[in-house]
Amino acid sequence: MRGDAPVLILTGPPGVGKTTVAALLAGRFPRAVHLEADHFFRYIRAGYVEPWRPESNEQNRAVMGIVADAAAGYAAAGYFTVVDGIVIPGWFLEPVRDALRAAGHGVDLAILRAPLSACLARVRRREGIPGIDPEAIEHVWQGFAECGEFESHVLDLGDENPDEVAALLARHLEDGRLAA
Repeated sequence: MRGDAPVLILTGPPGVGKTTVAALLAGRFPRAVHLEADHFFRYIRAGYVEPWRPESNEQNRAVMGIVADAAAGYAAAGYFTVVDGIVIPGWFLEPVRDALRAAGHGVDLAILRAPLSACLARVRRREGIPGIDPEAIEHVWQGFAECGEFESHVLDLGDENPDEVAALLARHLEDGRLAA
């Protein structure tokens, strides 16, 4: 891993396993932060727009900028920081990455991808979390179907154990394979 306090953007569609893997990965480091971008959306108490709706663009840009600022703050304090969220290439990935770089931090990227059926099944099994419209999940899932210049950062998952995925990510971080 590079010598500065790096930030890993761990992204993928709903239900792919980002949050589980991010928590396991952060636990492998002596000083680490697992920053769940979804929480930042939940802080909005008035004027909230579901993030997958077309009219949410201004809100989403603001929230993701705040997420990038928080990640930069933790990294500046010396924490390995995992940003766990739906950071789609061509939408929010580049602005978040660029903000982190501008703050002087190395940025790594891992995109988790699984079959749509697996993602839908995982979302349905979540307890205590309001359901997301399956059409919205499919729309977001499509945003990760082709990642262009970031395709080399994709880990195609099937039924891999989250511990194995976290271990693989740790190895890729160590060898610099995830540098964005």
